[in-house]
Formats: sequence, structure tokens, C-alpha cells
Amino acid sequence: MTLNYKNISINYTVKGEGDALVLLHGFLETIDMWTDFVPVLSRTRKVICIDLLGHGKTECLGYIHSMENMAEAVFAVLKYLRIEEISCVGHSMGGYVALALAEIYPNLVKDLCLLNSTFEADDHERKVLRARAAQMATTNYENLVRMSFVNLFAPESKVPFASEIKKALAIGLQTPVQGFIAGHKGMAIRPNRYEVFKAIKGKKVIVIGQKDWIVDEDLLVEKSKNTGIETVIFSQGHMSHIENKYELSYFLKRFIEK
Repeated sequence: MTLNYKNISINYTVKGEGDALVLLHGFLETIDMWTDFVPVLSRTRKVICIDLLGHGKTECLGYIHSMENMAEAVFAVLKYLRIEEISCVGHSMGGYVALALAEIYPNLVKDLCLLNSTFEADDHERKVLRARAAQMATTNYENLVRMSFVNLFAPESKVPFASEIKKALAIGLQTPVQGFIAGHKGMAIRPNRYEVFKAIKGKKVIVIGQKDWIVDEDLLVEKSKNTGIETVIFSQGHMSHIENKYELSYFLKRFIEK
């Protein structure tokens, strides 16, 4: 399904009945990342998957897609569907968007899972890497995406999950250059939203891959102590929906239990 929003189309799907569960994909991903999880989750929930700005079948809105821009696009879909409260799972960039949504609309997000994501802002080194990637995207896009994507997996995941990685990479390569650049620039300017995450009244969970170089496991575990934030540790890298698929499926079923 599509929604017209500020003269662009937002692509989304809805399956099931019950309390709303919103699934937000990460950078260079689409709603397809949730395909194997929706059938189970939609048995008890209305599951809404949304292609974020510049990804999948949702068009670009500009040359910087801030997390707030993406959150407002998500909210437009929820408003159209007349949904006033959600549980949410956000993978990587999707987690940043979910936190922005929770800050803008604090009564909307009841439960939140940051999947291979963080409430921390980018440090200086990460911002430099994003700026470099945005520049490289204008001249060597395909090689840049291939290199960036493969590095998201733990080294020992690359052989047993070769076919899954190939399929996910093919989807990532369909991301337009403008979406790539706008996403990187938007993630670079996002603020720290630790206090926003702590303020969520329902379930607050961070799923961390032990071999995920993008998030700081020790820092997240330490900052989650005595806050009501649960941390769940999986054995592999940044792409838990592929590398730890069965563990994640079990966790998500538990996450949506009342």
C-alpha cells in the first residue's frame, strides 16, 4: 500500500489484527527484512512495516533525511491508519527513527526494541566516516555499498549465510544514491536520545550482537543498568535478523507478549 506524503509515496504493509506493532528497517534495507517474521507476529498483532525515506519503494524527500523527517513520515502512515499507540522494533537506523518518533510523540510509543541500534549519537570518528561515504557515493557507489554491507556481518557468518547475504545485498544496491547520501547525513546529525529511551513507560529492550562493531556493547550494557532497560546479547554481528534469526524470532514473540 502507498500513502501520498508531501508529494512523494510512502510504501507500507499491514497484516493481522490487534494492538499495533511497527517494524522499522535499517539503512540499505527495506520492509523485506521482516518477511520471515511477520507471519508469526501478525497472529496476535496488527503488524505495520514501512519503507523509510529513500529506501525500498518510498521516494526521497530531500538531500538530508533527518531521523525527525523519517519519524514524521512514519507518523503520517500511523495517523492515516488511525493508530494512537504502538509497540515498535527498529533495526539500526530504524531504531534511531523510532527514538525520534518517541521524542516527538511521547504518548505514541508504548514499547520499544532497539535491534542492533543505540540511543547514542555518532561520535566524531563515525561522523567523519559518514561524510566520507556520502562523498564516495557520488563516484563509486556500487563498490561502496558492497564493502559497507559485507562488513555488517561477523566474519564467521559470511559462509553459512552467503545466500541470505547475497539477497540482502541485492536489495541494498537498489537504494538510490540520493537515499544513501540523505540517510548518512541524517544519521550523522541525530542527537543522543538516552533520556528519551529511559522515559518510555512500557518495555525497553536493546538487542546487541557480540560481534557488532557499530554499537558499543559495554557502554550500552552499563548505561542500561538500573533504568528498566533490558539488554539481550546475541552471538553474531549487526544483522541479527539473518545471523541470529531463530533467536530473534523467539525474542520478538516474547517482546509482544502482554
